[in-house]
Amino acid sequence: MMRNLGGMMKKVQEMQSRMEEIQAELENQHFSASIGSAVSATVTGKGRIVSLKISSDACDPSDTETLEDLVSSVVNKALDEAEAAKSAALSDLTGGLPLPPGMKLPF
Repeated sequence: MMRNLGGMMKKVQEMQSRMEEIQAELENQHFSASIGSAVSATVTGKGRIVSLKISSDACDPSDTETLEDLVSSVVNKALDEAEAAKSAALSDLTGGLPLPPGMKLPF
């Protein structure tokens, strides 16, 4: 029984170490999205915006609401890309088995 517990603890430590490696890798990756040539955004795997570009054609002073919607949409698309990469990494790490409800990667 103790041997099984020791083996299980070793596996948990290995998984934690690999999760930390994945976190570091994702922090350095950039994920981008764009809506035509009007607006584009790039975020890190940690969810930080590193680039936001808005074309002058998208800047209509009489319609700022559309620009706000475009920016929100493109940033959310880039964040979704980062989240999909995290999910894929988690799936690879756990062999496709989902984590228990409420348990997430530490980032």
